[in-house]
Amino acid sequence: MTDPTLAEKAALRQAMKGLRKAIVPAAQAVAAQALAGHAEALAALRAPAIVSGYIPIRGEIDPGPLMAALVASGWRLALPRIEGEDLSFRAHRPGDVLACGGFGLTEPQADAPRVVPAMILLPLLAFDRRGHRLGYGRGYYDRALGRLPGALTIGLGHHAQEVPRVPVQAHDVPLDFIATDGALIDCRH
Repeated sequence: MTDPTLAEKAALRQAMKGLRKAIVPAAQAVAAQALAGHAEALAALRAPAIVSGYIPIRGEIDPGPLMAALVASGWRLALPRIEGEDLSFRAHRPGDVLACGGFGLTEPQADAPRVVPAMILLPLLAFDRRGHRLGYGRGYYDRALGRLPGALTIGLGHHAQEVPRVPVQAHDVPLDFIATDGALIDCRH
């Protein structure tokens, strides 16, 4: 018997990929700057430590300005690296040479030091106010977050990616916050 949640996720994933693809570059740049406006509130949640961001692909909101603002307030950067079926988090500094990874990702070199982030900024296709996110369906972030229960998790997206309810399965890990170009949403209950 097929899990109906998988079909719901697949349909929502297709719709949201189209929505995100329709966001023009000028609007993406404005959204990235608006996202950076949440840096002070996010930095105040924890003492400066390591924050993992990402290099955007396929219309993901660009966390670059937000990451730069967090660095300016004392945070150190990391980026995820796919290793088999898992993500590791590797130290990153602006200017570091990056590698081409699977799925079109740009990621740290294999010899970059492994780190444990205190805050993880992660992309999404859709989100709801319960903190559930829809990703690409491979579960990399869910597995990584399961290994890092103390990390503060912040999903990043455009406000238009909000839906009333993201279909969830037992392995899906809810996020602490969602940061968009329109709001910072506290999903902790």
